Amino acid sequence: MRGLKAVASLTRRSVSSLGFFSSERSLSTSLSRSSADDQLQNEVLVEGMAGARAAVLNRPSFLNTLNTNMGVRLKKLYESWEDNPDIGFVVMKGSGRAFCAGGDVVTLYKQINEGKIEECKDFFKNLYMFIYVLGTYLKPHVAILDGITMGGGGGVSIPGTFRIATNKTMFATPEVHIGFHPDAGASFYLSHLPGHVGEYLALTGERINGVDMIAVGLATHYAMSEQLGLIDERLAKLVTDDPSIIDTSLAQYGDIVYPDKKSIFHRLENIDRCFCRDTVEEIIDALEGEVSRTNQDWCTSALKKMKAASPLSLKVALKSIREGRFQTLDECLVREYRMSLHGISKPLSHEFVEGVRAKLVDKDSAPKWDPPTLNDVPDDMVDNYFSPLNEFEELKLPTHQREAFI
Repeated sequence: MRGLKAVASLTRRSVSSLGFFSSERSLSTSLSRSSADDQLQNEVLVEGMAGARAAVLNRPSFLNTLNTNMGVRLKKLYESWEDNPDIGFVVMKGSGRAFCAGGDVVTLYKQINEGKIEECKDFFKNLYMFIYVLGTYLKPHVAILDGITMGGGGGVSIPGTFRIATNKTMFATPEVHIGFHPDAGASFYLSHLPGHVGEYLALTGERINGVDMIAVGLATHYAMSEQLGLIDERLAKLVTDDPSIIDTSLAQYGDIVYPDKKSIFHRLENIDRCFCRDTVEEIIDALEGEVSRTNQDWCTSALKKMKAASPLSLKVALKSIREGRFQTLDECLVREYRMSLHGISKPLSHEFVEGVRAKLVDKDSAPKWDPPTLNDVPDDMVDNYFSPLNEFEELKLPTHQREAFI
């Protein structure tokens, strides 16, 4: 309605002062702007509930990958909902077959090739700012992870209160396979998983299902996808800001599940033994030893995935997870922001651009990594990712207003 009123007002002013043709041009421009605004708003839809609001990630043809506009809109919505006394809790879900497949890295790839580095920086800044809002949110948050949940999809859900995994959930942090690093808060939440599961997920990009997400603590509840309609109905009627009431409601419609024989739960000890090592080279040696002794499928898969990843990204990711274990969420996001900006700037941007090209653009699955092997990666190249930005570029989080809980 506001868009139509603005059009009508602009039309009246144009007719009185400039005549019919000027009015027609103004109307066309205003309608075009209104259409663009509607398209941007449609990327994150809002559903009203009795005592809550739901944010729906709505780019189903792109697996709900996140762009700059979505980060900005989510932050504005969440801040307004936090200040609204009539809203007790917030829900996030995705449309289509994905919850969220991460950041829109193909758009970032195009922007880097076109020299639009400032636009890339805006993407990371706005996304990380929203993740910090979520991680310090004063109201309960429910993320429904039905479908593909990768990379940044974990970033916009896992820092919240509750995460519902389903039989359709597929989680991964595959950034090392596109020449990048697990970001969007991943170095915080992965490093706080039991033992060295975080290193395993970060360095292999291995996919795990909803049951395994429960087993390692990435999800808090499990439900069959067919039950989500009932959960939606229950949440829509709830009028509360009490996490325990929401927890009970989710459990009422949830399912109790047990890890099967292939579950990550049954290999936690082996994962710890291999991924506790100090360097990527030592981890690979340990995995090769495990394969020779046991010939287990998970070991063979882990080795194959690590050897296909960017050697530089593997070393960067390991250092990031290890540092994250001793940092707060805000410290991790500030550090990851430095890493991301270095990772899209020359000469380090080669890995990301080449990885996205090979995986998602040309899809030849034949990236030419540089350096090509772990032995060729110098320590100073890894350290460059972690070096401070200039004072005006550093990510400024409102830590004086919103203090991280952990």
